Amino acid sequence: MRLRHIEVFQAIRQSGSVSGAAQLLHVSQPAVTKVLQHAEQQLGFPLFLRVRGKLQATPEAIELEREIAKVSESLQSVRRLAQNLRRNPGRMLRVGATPALALSLLPQLMTSWLTRYPQSSCELSTHHTRELVQGLMMRELDVGLTLKQPGHPGLAVRTIASGALVALAPDGFWAGSAAGTPLALEELADAPLVGLSTDDPLSALLEHHLAVVEPPPRIRIAVQTYPLARALVEAGAGVAIVDPFTALGADPATTMIRPLAPALPMTLYALTRADETPAHALSTLLELLAARAGELVARVIDAGNQAKPCG
Repeated sequence: MRLRHIEVFQAIRQSGSVSGAAQLLHVSQPAVTKVLQHAEQQLGFPLFLRVRGKLQATPEAIELEREIAKVSESLQSVRRLAQNLRRNPGRMLRVGATPALALSLLPQLMTSWLTRYPQSSCELSTHHTRELVQGLMMRELDVGLTLKQPGHPGLAVRTIASGALVALAPDGFWAGSAAGTPLALEELADAPLVGLSTDDPLSALLEHHLAVVEPPPRIRIAVQTYPLARALVEAGAGVAIVDPFTALGADPATTMIRPLAPALPMTLYALTRADETPAHALSTLLELLAARAGELVARVIDAGNQAKPCG
């Protein structure tokens, strides 16, 4: 089937008649009839039968419709990509980030970047990692920020900062333990823990380390974003293991941060398209991001070092 055959087929399925399809496609009825007849001749079987004055799809047409839907979805992606290619790529910097990184890093970062480039503009959006990859490949984004390395051949991956996950708990949750003191995973035994969704890039790592804790932590709530985990901790729902950027945004009057022992590594990545050299404005943004992320990671490390008792 040709693309025109598919358009006519879908228009008839949607409208239920040749006249309705002609109106949808803004062509004459004879033109629709001609395309339909040509499609049926090529296929060797009818696509529609007239039943009580209406066109009814044949069983063969219904089978074809499943595959036609896939073709239509691909065509829509092609149209979206063509529209994005037509746009002026320099008119706006489009930044996507996972929710945790967007809330903890982007506000101050974008303020600094706009000060550096007062004539520029930007568009910010939040997505999960798989959506960031799709947005980059569809040229709907210029850069994606994530804690997961996607391993996509069409993307260039730049390490922005490295650190470790931390425990966030209501103030006073661990009696006699100060904020910043290392938390052994054994201290999470039977603790109320806000769990991470299996879609989270660090969920498997955390689950592996917690598997040896007895009795295991009690997970009654699971979330998909670190900011929601932080909000639950602030509400007194329990303990959460989050990235340091999210943890530092918590209210220090009501929450405490403790590094984990052993440390669970975390890396912040910036994703761009592999076939493009980042524009100067984007390169500057990534430099500012690396500096800001490095400062925040250092704050968590310093807090842990200051809390360690002197030997």
